[in-house]
Amino acid sequence: MAASLVQITSRSATGAPASPTRKPAWLKVSAPGGPNYIATRQLMRGLRLHTVCEEAHCPNIGECWEHRAATFMILGDVCTRNCAYCAVAHGTPAPLDLDEPVRLAEAVGRLELEHVVITSVDRDDLPNGGAELFAECIAAIRTRSPETSVEILIPDFKGSETALRIVVDAKPDILNHNLETIARLYRLARPGGRYPRALELLRRAKQMDPGMLTKSGVICGLGEEWDELLGAMQDVRTQGVDILTLGQYLRPSPGHLPIARYYSPDEFAELKRIGLAMGYRHVESGPLVRSSYHAWEQVERAMAAL
Repeated sequence: MAASLVQITSRSATGAPASPTRKPAWLKVSAPGGPNYIATRQLMRGLRLHTVCEEAHCPNIGECWEHRAATFMILGDVCTRNCAYCAVAHGTPAPLDLDEPVRLAEAVGRLELEHVVITSVDRDDLPNGGAELFAECIAAIRTRSPETSVEILIPDFKGSETALRIVVDAKPDILNHNLETIARLYRLARPGGRYPRALELLRRAKQMDPGMLTKSGVICGLGEEWDELLGAMQDVRTQGVDILTLGQYLRPSPGHLPIARYYSPDEFAELKRIGLAMGYRHVESGPLVRSSYHAWEQVERAMAAL
C-alpha cells in the first residue's frame, strides 16, 4: 500500500499535476547551532525533559530554539502507536515520571516564556491516556509563571470524554488536536486513530469551554487530492475550531510513508486564503509550518480576530 503512494499524482490549486521531485529550495533550512539553541538544549538535558522538536525531527528546531521557544513532550518519549509519518519512537513506554510537571514549569520559568506548548506521546496503556499529567503541568506553570499562556496539543485519548474533561477543566489557553490527514488516508497514515473521533474531540472541547481557543492541523503531501484537503479543512472548521495549521510532510526515514508531492509556497498561500474564507480566526500555512511553529504569534493573531 505504501509503495503505491509514490505513484499518486495530485493536482495543484490551478489544476496542474504535481509529482514529487528533489527537495525544493524553499524547504532547506540552516543547521542549528546558535548560542540560544545550545543553551536551550543544555537546559532540556539538565532538567531531563523531552521536546517534540527533537523527537519528531522538526526542521524548525534551530529557528525556534534560537528564539528560546520549544514544544515540550510529556509522558515519556515512547509512543504506544505507530503512525506511518511520525519519527517519534514507538513501543512499550517507561513508567510515568510524576515529577515531570515541576521540572517542566522550572524550564518555562528559566526560559521566561510568554507562551508554552505542551504535547505528548500517545499513552494508550494508561486509563485516561495521561490526561492528569497534562492538567498537572498546566497547574504547575500557572503557579511558577502565571503570565505565561499555555497551549496543549493532546492525543485523542481513544475518544474518552472523561480524559478530555480533565484537560479542559485545567483551563489551557489553547487546546489543539491535529486531524493530520484526510479520511481516505487515515487507516494508512494513522492506523491507531479515527477520523470521526478526531473531529468529535474538537467538537466536544469547544462545547465544554466555548471561550477556549481550539486548534488543529493537517499535513500536506501524503497523497490527498486538493478537493479532499479542502474537505478536511471544512470538516475541522465545522467543529468550531479557531486556528488551523497547514504544512508540508517531510519523510523522517525510508521506513516512513513516501512524499506524494510537494506543495509550493503559492499553494500554501492559497490554502490560507481559503481557510480564512471558511471562517478560521487564523491560518498558519507554509511549507515549514508545524503545529507549534510561531505559536506565540498564532495566539496574538487569533485574539486580534475576535
